[in-house]
Amino acid sequence: MFDIDEIMRRAEAARDAASQQLNESMEKSRKIAEQTMADTEKADAERTAAKKAAMEEVAEKQKAEEQSAGQEATNQQRQVEILGQMFSQEAMEQMAANQEQIQAEIARQVADCATMGVEDMMNQLFGEKMGIISAAMETLAMEEDEDDEEEEPELTLALEQELYQVLEEKLAWLDTLPEPEPVPYAKNDPRWSRFGILLSGIISTVNDHDLDGMDVEEHIPVLEQRIVSLVRRSWGINGRGELLDTVRYLTREGYALRYQIYCEAETPEELFEEDTDEEEQESICRGWRFVQHFKSRYRPEFLLGWDIGRAAMLARWGCYLGWITEGEAVGILWELSQKAVQELHSWREFARSYIFGGLMWKLICGDGAAESYLGYLADAATDLLTGSAEEDEGQWRECPWPEARRIGFRV
Repeated sequence: MFDIDEIMRRAEAARDAASQQLNESMEKSRKIAEQTMADTEKADAERTAAKKAAMEEVAEKQKAEEQSAGQEATNQQRQVEILGQMFSQEAMEQMAANQEQIQAEIARQVADCATMGVEDMMNQLFGEKMGIISAAMETLAMEEDEDDEEEEPELTLALEQELYQVLEEKLAWLDTLPEPEPVPYAKNDPRWSRFGILLSGIISTVNDHDLDGMDVEEHIPVLEQRIVSLVRRSWGINGRGELLDTVRYLTREGYALRYQIYCEAETPEELFEEDTDEEEQESICRGWRFVQHFKSRYRPEFLLGWDIGRAAMLARWGCYLGWITEGEAVGILWELSQKAVQELHSWREFARSYIFGGLMWKLICGDGAAESYLGYLADAATDLLTGSAEEDEGQWRECPWPEARRIGFRV
């Protein structure tokens, strides 16, 4: 936050500095005038002393008085001449007027600052770019506030059952959303590039990322640092190697494989290892119960939307941070696009898969606030399918799902 008192103090300091500078200039002129006046007095005194020796005491006194009066007038005139040499009358008048203007302008700016909001104040003081940085700093502050929210509710068995029902409702809602029919894409169709970027659509929308191109945000240091923090905090990824390893895991194994393993286990204890601690055991049990509840209706491949969507987001994040090249990111998104089209058949199904995997992840993590998370995901998918372009929404609707083709591509 920005302290208005601090801004006012800075303004007052600027005014004082301007006044001090003017006073120093005037003081310098005064000293020069005094030095010149002293030199003149010395010369006149010597001449007067010679004359006094030849004159009577009365005449000498009278002469001294007259000389003193003459000296005062001469000195005053001399001082005016010196100041006139340094600063013309017009300059002196202008300096006085400038001082008044400076004080009036500082007073006006202080008054304006007192009524400004943070963003307006930053724009006024530092320009448009600093306004962007201010907005980003406010975003970071909001994230910190979210981290400081009240303690999450305990994830009990009863709450797990409630979350299953919430998930069912979200999946049913997504199935009712309107969507254009899938269309055939040729192998070199430029829409593949757009489709690959939009695979990151849900998480991009939740994080207010740009979906118009590969970059998720404008390249300014504070936003780049925000993405670095996000990737490190949420994924534990610190650079190129770890990012590529995670993308490789999501495309080859991911939650689809975990779901399959949990499906095949008769009891959660079969999934324990010798060094599995109590907290990890509870995590496995929650995941196993989730899979057992839904395995009769959803096969492991249904989790691919969850894995692919996150891998697409990591590719874009990695490219934005310079951990991978844009060519590498394009290649990753191409492979993810082909895999998505092979197993899924619409944006609705992709969204349902993403939300389904999202709840499994939240349960395994032991997050009692999973319901609000499901709401964010469902709202993002709804905006992508039904929103308006004026609101920077509806991107999925404008880019139909590619029609699956069993043999090659249409040329």
